[in-house]
Parts: sequence; C-alpha cells; structure tokens
Amino acid sequence: MLDYLNIKQIDGLKIEAIIRLCRFVIQNNYFSYNSKYYHQVRGGAMDLPLTLTIANCYMFFFERDIVKQISNSNGLYIRYIDDIFITVNWPTQHLSKQIDRWNKFDVNIK
Repeated sequence: MLDYLNIKQIDGLKIEAIIRLCRFVIQNNYFSYNSKYYHQVRGGAMDLPLTLTIANCYMFFFERDIVKQISNSNGLYIRYIDDIFITVNWPTQHLSKQIDRWNKFDVNIK
C-alpha cells in the first residue's frame, strides 16, 4: 500500500514508525469475556478506529479487480465495512465461478 501511495511521512512521523505502532496495537489486543481476559491473536475488533482503518486499506487493494470487473459489466458494487452488495447481469455459472475465485484471494475474507 505504501508503494502505491508513495508517502514517506505523515505529520512528521515516518511511515516505519506508524507501521510499528499499528503492529503493536494489533498484536496487543486484549478483551474480557465472563470476567476473564483474553489475548486476541488473529484479526482485530471492528469497533476500534485503527482496525477499521487497516481493514478498509486492505479491502481497497483486495477490491480493485473486483470493482473493475463489475464496472466493466455495467454492474454495481457497494461495500459498507464488511457487507458487500453486488448487482451484475452475468450468467449464474459465470457468477459462481467469479465468487469462488474471489473467495480464494484470501482465506480470511469470505
């Protein structure tokens, strides 16, 4: 993503420092459930502003090809956080193949 944006600093803070801080927050995510504390080792809470921002950045790159395919077919692609709405006029078999292909991009996103 950083190569795409070609940004070296944000408000005087080097990108490397921002990445280290983000990694620290993601790797040190704890929550409580039934009076017990747990360390979340995979993913992040979607109600945290940082996690939501990281997820949106990731999805931007994940979605580029999908949006292009749908736009080229005069379809509609809308996403709100983790919900996706797509309209296309494709044969059912083609749509099924595309969904299978998209689901293989990343096993954590389906």
